[in-house]
Amino acid sequence: MPTTQETQKIIQYLNEAQATELALVRTLQAHLSITPSGRYKNGLESHLNDTREHAERIARRLDDLGAGRNPVAVGVGVVQGVLAQVLALSKGPIDLVRGGSPEEKLLKNAKDECATEALEIATYDSLEALARRVGDDETVKLAVRHRADEEKMLTLLRREIPRLTEAVVDAEIDGDSSYDPSTTGAADTVRETGSAVRGAARKASTRAKTSARQARKVPGVAQVEGEVKGALASEEDLAIDRYGKLKASEVVAKLSELSQVDLAKVDAFERKNQNRRTVVDKISSLRGDEPWPGYDDQTVENITTALDAADDDTQRKVREYEQRHKGRSGVLQATERELAEKS
Repeated sequence: MPTTQETQKIIQYLNEAQATELALVRTLQAHLSITPSGRYKNGLESHLNDTREHAERIARRLDDLGAGRNPVAVGVGVVQGVLAQVLALSKGPIDLVRGGSPEEKLLKNAKDECATEALEIATYDSLEALARRVGDDETVKLAVRHRADEEKMLTLLRREIPRLTEAVVDAEIDGDSSYDPSTTGAADTVRETGSAVRGAARKASTRAKTSARQARKVPGVAQVEGEVKGALASEEDLAIDRYGKLKASEVVAKLSELSQVDLAKVDAFERKNQNRRTVVDKISSLRGDEPWPGYDDQTVENITTALDAADDDTQRKVREYEQRHKGRSGVLQATERELAEKS
């Protein structure tokens, strides 16, 4: 029987596998929308069904292991889920408009699929080895079963790549294109995929807000969440209005009001764009651990109530954090009162 620590490691690896499977579902949908009927498309459709089943089986296994009841596992799962959403909601549209002839697009898609299959195979190799080591037979069976499907798909893709390459040569060198857009169903699939993405995004937004609040109770998750979001954020996603129009000094003046999640988002966005040293240095001075996990999401009333039962060290951390950040008078007065009573 695996120990608690071993189970947490199994849950981490299952979350990694599920993130990859969820991302691949959206990628395969995008690829299918521009793939003509034939052996290659049949293989993609079959593997799309396999991939959905994999994600569902992993979800059931995670439930069996009590992942949702474990706060550490919840935190890891949310981070992986965020990464999966980044892949699923950003990569698919790029695949539809990547450059080159239609034949070249198909070949590049197949190469990407090979890379993903290799990653999934390695992921399940690792999961199987871990599960065998700790005696988790059910997870061993899941890993072996899923890996077999990934190996089968990789073999199919490698058989298709020479044929797809020949089609590129025919189209781009010999001027003899074999691509028939009438057999792709692209328009319908794009509409369906777009609708699905929008619907999933709305649902994900609601789930994410709840899950993120839970996850931020785990040390370090808030900052990771912000970094992931900031990597793809636009100016409108930031917590500072009209960010791009503000001078560095104006941005710096607003930073102390932000949570660790929002600081991490601004940090990633600023480094990717203007990379102003005064802004980056100020963010670095403000980033760090909250007095306790989830602090930034709490109200003044929540914090002052918690201070009643906190020790001196925690109360001092709250005072220092508030002085550097939001500077809320209600919290600062409560810390001074608590510390004065104990002196």
